[in-house]
Amino acid sequence: MKKSREVRRLAGFAAAVLLAACEVSQEQEVALGDQTAQEVQAALPIVDDRYIAEYVAELGDTIAKLTSRNDLDWRFYVVNSHQVNAFALPGGHIYVNRGLIDATDQMYELAGVLGHEIGHVIQRHSVKQMQSQQKLGIAATLACTLTDICNNELGQAAINIGGTAVVARHSRKDEFQADSEAVENVLRAKIDPAGIPVLFETLMEQRQTQPTVVDGWFASHPLEETRVANSRKLIEATGADRVAGLLQDIPSYQEFKRRVARLPEPVVPRRAPGTQ
Repeated sequence: MKKSREVRRLAGFAAAVLLAACEVSQEQEVALGDQTAQEVQAALPIVDDRYIAEYVAELGDTIAKLTSRNDLDWRFYVVNSHQVNAFALPGGHIYVNRGLIDATDQMYELAGVLGHEIGHVIQRHSVKQMQSQQKLGIAATLACTLTDICNNELGQAAINIGGTAVVARHSRKDEFQADSEAVENVLRAKIDPAGIPVLFETLMEQRQTQPTVVDGWFASHPLEETRVANSRKLIEATGADRVAGLLQDIPSYQEFKRRVARLPEPVVPRRAPGTQ
């Protein structure tokens, strides 16, 4: 009951923000993101390993602080889920599943993902999606879409109030736009943007061999050959001189991956009463 009330409170808050004006101010955007983040972090198994948390935060900050929205209080989190996914909330909250980190081989691939999610925040894609929705079950729907947590009480509460995937699903237009942002974002940080299409290709290969692990990514991030080709064209358009000699990997990234691999297995959430 308490969780259900929390989700209803969030929905009411979000609806008030969206109905108050056609344009959501940055202050409102940050408040909405902070409220949503509280719900998300109550529902998802956020990794509390200091080394892992600080590593992702440092890499993310390196990229985010060089963007046009460097005034935001950017925050980065790792979710203890083997599902391959990542998502962004309004105001600068970025979440990356351990499964996605496991799917990378080198640092520039994770940097590309962070640059992409940062791009969604820069373009305010989640806010725009929320403005087009009539019902908001934001945090619980994220939990259901991005991990295997759908059977807990928070997930059921979202279903009961008609929650919709207003943050978890991006249009192809939004994805192309975020890809473009990602290329520029990592370039400013002196990181090779080639990690973006490299990871895309890895995920497309995994879709053939491990579909249940990557389905969440494809559900929330439409991905096809055209996006891979487009990302390569974006990189080529920057010019060979601009990408020459940029970082692809660093020794500490491999230690970071080993630390992630040693994390305890995710706790399977208990089913809510009355569910099957």
